Amino acid sequence: MKNILMTMSALLAQQAQATGETQKATPERPNIIFILADDMGYGDLACYGNKYIKTPNIDRLAATGTSFTQAYAGSGISSPSRCSLMTGKHSGNTRIRDNQCYAGGLTGLKISPKGDTTIVRRANLQPEDVTLGTVMKAAGYRTCLVNKWHLDGYDPQAAPNHRGFDEFYGWTIATVHSNSPYYYPYYRLHGDSLINIKENEHDAHARHNTEISTDDAIAFIHRNKERPFFLFLGYDAPHEPYNIDDTSWYNEKGEWSMNTKRYAALVTHMDYNIGRLLGTLENLGLRENTLVIFASDNGAAVMAPIEELNCGAGLKGRKGQLYEGGIRVPLIVNQPGHVPARQIQNLVYFPDFMPTLARLAGSSSAVPDDTNGMDISPLFYGEDIDTDSRPLYWEFPGKQRAIRHAGWKCVTVKKGAPLELYRIKDDPYEQHNLANDYPQLVQQLDSLGRTMRTSTPNYPIEGEKEQ
Repeated sequence: MKNILMTMSALLAQQAQATGETQKATPERPNIIFILADDMGYGDLACYGNKYIKTPNIDRLAATGTSFTQAYAGSGISSPSRCSLMTGKHSGNTRIRDNQCYAGGLTGLKISPKGDTTIVRRANLQPEDVTLGTVMKAAGYRTCLVNKWHLDGYDPQAAPNHRGFDEFYGWTIATVHSNSPYYYPYYRLHGDSLINIKENEHDAHARHNTEISTDDAIAFIHRNKERPFFLFLGYDAPHEPYNIDDTSWYNEKGEWSMNTKRYAALVTHMDYNIGRLLGTLENLGLRENTLVIFASDNGAAVMAPIEELNCGAGLKGRKGQLYEGGIRVPLIVNQPGHVPARQIQNLVYFPDFMPTLARLAGSSSAVPDDTNGMDISPLFYGEDIDTDSRPLYWEFPGKQRAIRHAGWKCVTVKKGAPLELYRIKDDPYEQHNLANDYPQLVQQLDSLGRTMRTSTPNYPIEGEKEQ
């Protein structure tokens, strides 16, 4: 079956490539650029209520496009969230459900932002896994992933260019030193080739990784302006360590710590470079034919100035937790003249993007039947569809789980702790636990969530202690 799926995907890609390369993108079948921030909180953008951090370019995307107030990441941390986004499956079904796996996988060296090293075990996407790159390539799009992937585990052959993307410029887990030192790297992967950023030699801070990544993205756009393309730009910002030399936007904030200034500067610097990217589209006459999507992979980290800058917009929890502050994220879509300027409350999450982007590109037949998302593209173009009546599910296997359904949310963020229940539409800050008031509802949601899980060799359900 795996060989048959891979052969079908290859044939679809060849057929689409034969026709797609000679056709430019159109407003109805647009280029697609997906920009993903790393560890940026729901409240870090001015367009989502932040009063401290300057983000004029992203704010303009929101003001002239559609922003979502109830959008959710695939998980509360990077690898499972990105896996959910890339494969269209929630974290009860994805290949990667935590940054580390519980069985199998490959072992390798993990370097923390502080420079500490440990040996850990990770899972990675397999050749048979269908990704956004696979689906968009099947539609005849030229596909490129820039910077952060985080789905290769310790297998060099699981890099983006081996999982559906024509081009890859960035770093991988398997090549440990490919993004070291963080934000001012000397090494960088171009496909399978490890190259040097000469300006950053000897730990020089000449080229920031946000600039390098934007340069790679802009170069890809220039090379593919005459054909439809799918660009996934995964910035590192504002992931710790908060390393940026230029904090000039906030130097007058004498009451702020340097940690706070650098965090804010990483977000604003990313915003500035997004402005460069949008300017390139304008200059090449591609703006109307390009759908731009912006989101974050999860909530703000514990080291972020959450209280000082209101990074979580008051939501409970943070990165690594399945409370709202860990998984609710900003989501903005923009395509001038086609995506209306509005803010909507529809319930959407990362698994929705595979069927959605496939529909826009014309490759829905390449989407596997076992994906968990739905096509939300009508919401991008001013229509209204029901996205709220379905259940949404998240988990860190054996540790945390959450289910959101019909205005309610059941969640536990501690192994062995009882489920909490929130009427989430009326209580978005998860302040009033109603589990004791509605025990039957808790049981029903718990049972529903358990039916949404599958066991895998890396995350076996058998042997887990009941929560």
